[in-house]
Amino acid sequence: MKSNASLARRGFLRGASACIGLPFLESLGVARAAGAKADGLTPPKRLVFLGMGFGVTRESWYPDVKRTGVDWELSEGLKPLARHQGDLTVIQNLANQFSSEAHWGSTFWLTGANRYAEAGQSFHNSVSADQVAAEVLGKETRFTSVPLGFQGPDNSGHGPGLSLAWNLQGKPVAAINTPVAAFHRLFSDDNTPLAQRQAALAQQRSVLDTVLEDAKSAARGLTQADKDKLGEYLQSIREIEVRLAKEEAWLEVPKKQPGERLKEPEEGLEGEREIELMYDLMVAAMQVDASRVFTYRQPLDTFIRSLGATISAHNMSHYSNGARQEVSELRDRRQSELLAGFLDKLKASREADGSSLLDHATVVLGSNISSIHYLTNCPTVVAGHGAGIRQGQHLVMADPKTPLCNLWLTLLRGSGIEVEAHGDSTGLIKEMLPG
Repeated sequence: MKSNASLARRGFLRGASACIGLPFLESLGVARAAGAKADGLTPPKRLVFLGMGFGVTRESWYPDVKRTGVDWELSEGLKPLARHQGDLTVIQNLANQFSSEAHWGSTFWLTGANRYAEAGQSFHNSVSADQVAAEVLGKETRFTSVPLGFQGPDNSGHGPGLSLAWNLQGKPVAAINTPVAAFHRLFSDDNTPLAQRQAALAQQRSVLDTVLEDAKSAARGLTQADKDKLGEYLQSIREIEVRLAKEEAWLEVPKKQPGERLKEPEEGLEGEREIELMYDLMVAAMQVDASRVFTYRQPLDTFIRSLGATISAHNMSHYSNGARQEVSELRDRRQSELLAGFLDKLKASREADGSSLLDHATVVLGSNISSIHYLTNCPTVVAGHGAGIRQGQHLVMADPKTPLCNLWLTLLRGSGIEVEAHGDSTGLIKEMLPG
């Protein structure tokens, strides 16, 4: 392990005449974080965002709007969650005001961005709530965040993006797309000799130094618009430098292994079993504190096929009645069963102080799309106690256009992330606050 002084020196990206400070690294304490132990400390906060693409069956998934607060009943689509009713809240009348694409269930789900916010461009996005959280919660873990996804040509109603995560520049963050890849990324040590791995990191740093020197030369005489583009590019370089510094700090720290119950997944798993394994992997990663922020862009086509459906997810989403609606309702129930199993495992996993993972985690299941092509009343389930919110409720917001980002702001603040606003948020959801 390199000394703190050495790492502090590497907190700057140096070229022949370029030097860029990295405030994130200055507060990161990389060397200390890499060797930190959680024993005796307050259990950390964790956030999990589960995106479900094409939404739900509106006739049978949403609870009765006339029964709100703590005196409510789970709907047919949510009944498998009954044993966790006191640990979750269902919220109605949340919306992303700028969402206008009826097949984009996840693209702006965690960002609340306006696609047309930049003049002359047909697509714009901003940072997602998970990445805002990762800037704080990810400082002391090997992986700043873990974006999970799935393989396949069909995007299952999610829309553009590589995962649910979008970085500080509103660019898509790549996902880990199979349980096998996730298992090895989280738990398998690299058997390449340490010297070779150090040399590879040094080579990448050398390339970055050269790129920065070239960028400085190119900056002379640019228009303001081009300078803005260059600034965005340099911010991307900073992010790479942060990642390399973190990899360097953890090079000699072996990865913690999952419990004996979790073995390497089989290749080629799809659908229901794939989702269940991704949930297991997230639980295992939390148990060893590999990361504290997770997103999962869930499959839908393979999921409903694994349940016996013979239609595509897109065709199912255009249900009116009959067979398509039956598939949609089956999807809802099984999705709730899988979520209930995930919560079971979080509740059964103990922290060092005897509390459960669910006591310190917040899990959100949702989509920009309610059902069919409707972009109002985003389906939203919030479980867990990590954000300190009041649970066991059914909330129907008075304003049917209450920003979904009000929820993200509430959860971020409750998880210790000091942000004034997120996306198009207008304030906290007061009904969720303790007291």
